[in-house]
Amino acid sequence: MLPDTGPITLEKSSNAGTFETNALLAAMLRVHDQVSDLIFSPGRVPQVQIHGDLVAIQGAGVRPLTADDTRRIASDLIGDNKHAITMLREQGSCDISYGLPGVARFRVNIFIQRGSCAVVIRVIPTLVPNLASLGLPENLQKLASLRDGIVLVTGPRNSGKSSTLAALVDCINQQRVCHILTLEDPIEFLHNHKRATVHQRELHSDTGSIPQGLRAAMRQAPDVILVSELRERDSVEMAMEAAESGHLVFSSLNAPDQAKAVERMVGFFAVVEQESVRNRLARNLRCIISQRLLPRKKENSRVPVVDVLTVDSESGELPAQLLQETRKDHHEILDPIDAAIADLVSTGAVDSETAIIHASAPLQLRLVLAKRALR
Repeated sequence: MLPDTGPITLEKSSNAGTFETNALLAAMLRVHDQVSDLIFSPGRVPQVQIHGDLVAIQGAGVRPLTADDTRRIASDLIGDNKHAITMLREQGSCDISYGLPGVARFRVNIFIQRGSCAVVIRVIPTLVPNLASLGLPENLQKLASLRDGIVLVTGPRNSGKSSTLAALVDCINQQRVCHILTLEDPIEFLHNHKRATVHQRELHSDTGSIPQGLRAAMRQAPDVILVSELRERDSVEMAMEAAESGHLVFSSLNAPDQAKAVERMVGFFAVVEQESVRNRLARNLRCIISQRLLPRKKENSRVPVVDVLTVDSESGELPAQLLQETRKDHHEILDPIDAAIADLVSTGAVDSETAIIHASAPLQLRLVLAKRALR
């Protein structure tokens, strides 16, 4: 059961009947210590997301937002960011970072719907997470000792990819004397210099594009490069070039599993280039981490499901499980992520319907769970 939000008191701005944006954000964060998102939509009271569930804010002075309210909130968040204003006007959405000093930092998406503004804000923890706090395997620490190649974190949205990347960068920051350069859209976790020297560049404010930032990185002497996400051909091309020139590259990709991640990367290229791209990935991929977050059965929290695939670059070939065409549907065979999800059902950590919703192959998982139930 989600906690009662309790009374929320919001500070009014000088405009009658409106809330001061920073006070509103701070009040919403006080609802629960596990707030992950804040949502502002015309016709709705402000909402927070806790462990994947939306909760409406309640309390004195809280009322459904008007289109003017959400427009003003968006304006307060954007400030004088001319690029964001242009993106919102021309493309209908924009991404920015925002911070409440001493309180929290946010990744903000503002978009137009039905002619009015809506705002979705992701809360970024002030402390960089470590592998243990995220429930990730301790052996991922060995990735900090890699000297070149590509380490990819994959998963659907809201699966914790950014947190995993931040934890991996922090491992390197603690263990190695080196130069780390990040290219982020926007900057999320703030990394202080530890043993490593860390420079963080934000898309649009510090560099025009990810490919442009990667080209510039070749002249900035980094040992480790983090790219927040690979979204198109040029980013993948430049990431492979960086790995081939002796850099260690970390990045993420929105894909449900490792095979589909490789399929997406290859699919960014023309058909005549795809075999060459597969060969280059075979030489440069070092590890693909696939992860998901599932709601626990009896607690207001989520449990990570992680599969780590190490790629043998010396073989010159991608592992069979990364080649989509070799994967065959079979009612008794589950991919590693679905097998881990099935084990969570067996231990009682996750209920069967939640497991099936989050599975790569729901029908196969349903059949396997049904067989286990009969044993």
